Amino acid sequence: MSNSEKKTDIILIGAGIMSATLGTLLKELLPDRKITVFEKLAKAGEESSNEWNNAGTGHAALCELNYTVEKPDGSLDISKAIRINEQFQISMQFWSYLVQNKLIQNPQDFIMPLPHMSMVQGEKNVAFLKKRFEALSSNPLFKGMEFSDAPEKLKEWMPLVMKDRTSKEPIAATKIDSGTDVNFGALTRMLFDHLQSKDVNIHYKHCVQDVKKNSEGLWELKIKNLDSGNVETHTAKFVFIGAGGGSLHLLQKSGIPEGKHIGGFPVSGIFMVCNNPEIVAQHHAKVYGKAKVGAPPMSVPHLDTRFIDNKKSLLFGPFAGFSPKFLKTGSNMDLLSSVKTDNLFTMISAGAKNLGLTKYLIGQVMLSKEQRMEELREFIPNAKAEDWDLIVAGQRVQVIKDTEDRGKGTLQFGTEVITSADGSIAALLGASPGASTAVHVMLEVITKCFPEYMMEFDSKLKEMIPSYGLSLMENPELLTKVKTSATQILGLNEKNPVHS
Repeated sequence: MSNSEKKTDIILIGAGIMSATLGTLLKELLPDRKITVFEKLAKAGEESSNEWNNAGTGHAALCELNYTVEKPDGSLDISKAIRINEQFQISMQFWSYLVQNKLIQNPQDFIMPLPHMSMVQGEKNVAFLKKRFEALSSNPLFKGMEFSDAPEKLKEWMPLVMKDRTSKEPIAATKIDSGTDVNFGALTRMLFDHLQSKDVNIHYKHCVQDVKKNSEGLWELKIKNLDSGNVETHTAKFVFIGAGGGSLHLLQKSGIPEGKHIGGFPVSGIFMVCNNPEIVAQHHAKVYGKAKVGAPPMSVPHLDTRFIDNKKSLLFGPFAGFSPKFLKTGSNMDLLSSVKTDNLFTMISAGAKNLGLTKYLIGQVMLSKEQRMEELREFIPNAKAEDWDLIVAGQRVQVIKDTEDRGKGTLQFGTEVITSADGSIAALLGASPGASTAVHVMLEVITKCFPEYMMEFDSKLKEMIPSYGLSLMENPELLTKVKTSATQILGLNEKNPVHS
């Protein structure tokens, strides 16, 4: 066992979309810094970022109903939808910059134009959708959104969903053509290829066993080469833990006070994928429904056209599930080993508060294929079991923490960045809308961890992201400009007709 010490400036743990994005941003802002990446698996983008492990929605709040909440007085709070849409526009601008400057090629390999729709059934839900449409469509970010409750129109929009529909329940949908399908696995691999060409050292099949600060104030990482079994020590001034579900354990090992009293609750997902090309050809959209009562937000049912390996696919899901693993390739001991003395009460409180959710997840695990088909038939009335196969999606670890407004052990849905007081280490925890807002989230990391450079970075950041520091909603002319530019550069103006 050799134990040589190697020095670098920046270490990124995990080769997913977050490290890929942060590494690419830092290489543009600080080109001389030495960056090293460690990934446990054999290649990039194999866990949560993989195209089969996430919904690839390009979450822009165009169709996700859980981002617009009905308040007790009946009015709608659309602030989260606005925030997520603005954050997605930041990703689009950055990707455009990368393509325009030939840092990555062939945008159609990772992003395709695709209408986003919301579909609901029942009088109460139709009224909610209409109210949501009225609140969003007057906002420049959601320009071009349409609403219809006319069966003939809906047949035109989503022929497969309306075919053989016998239910007399009212049905309505909204549609917006400026949506996208994003293959985050492909994008992650492209970004790492680019980083490799810029002399970033990427070590696959290397597992980070320990993270601690040494007497010189540097972060010291103990890293095992999974092929040879050798353990090496690497030091760096700045460490980013972007290891998906594996981040919590490494954050705990770092010992920073900001990482205390935080737990994780794993939720797994299952998608159904259509194996019949005739059916795949009849649908061309992402159609989001409403989550069932008690379901976690990432279990909102949706029927998605996907472009994977340049081939059109059709996925339905996700069905939530429970596994104690924090990563798809993780260990059954992950959940248990994440419980420490400082987060024990937080975890116990969360368990007590979320009995309904736990019961729901266990119920989901127990579903038979036929029961899953019944849920699919709410979207495709004539769906046949032989046309659909089950695939296990990625693991998501929801953050559990103590909050002032909701007390001990609150389950957080969303993406959280935990940073040490001195900004020398940051960890990314949480789940959706993660990948879609990766650029915004990584800019947050840079702002917190490299504050002394922010003045210097300003003009480069504005070159990469023209709306940097501004609200697009409040600058409709700039919004039109950046959207038109991104549409052109990323090749999103080609219309893909529905084959009925």
